[in-house]
Amino acid sequence: MIRKILNDKQWAQIEQLLPGKASDRGITAGDNRKFVEAVLWIARTGSAWRDLPEELGHWHRVYVGYSRWAKSGVWKRMFEVLSNDPALEQLMIDGSIVRVHQHGASKKKRGIASSKAKAVAD
Repeated sequence: MIRKILNDKQWAQIEQLLPGKASDRGITAGDNRKFVEAVLWIARTGSAWRDLPEELGHWHRVYVGYSRWAKSGVWKRMFEVLSNDPALEQLMIDGSIVRVHQHGASKKKRGIASSKAKAVAD
């Protein structure tokens, strides 16, 4: 059994913000809480999507759902509601506090390498 990240109070705060409710148009979500827990498990562990435990869902379906919610602003709305909860302060991570992996920062930008080489040559 995977340890849940959201407690019942936190879930109650965001449940109605999420798509797939019976009152929404389209397909009703199977289990939004399990899906959110799966995404939070990835965020907490830093694991690759393919390493998602099967009990949290199929990794590719979870990734596709995550991507759709990101494009439609669902995650932003959810984090705005939960951002004042001190129990989740360690979950709020952005580029201002996380360094880029060495392989992510290795691509040379146009103009920078050539201008440095030109400065050295002068």
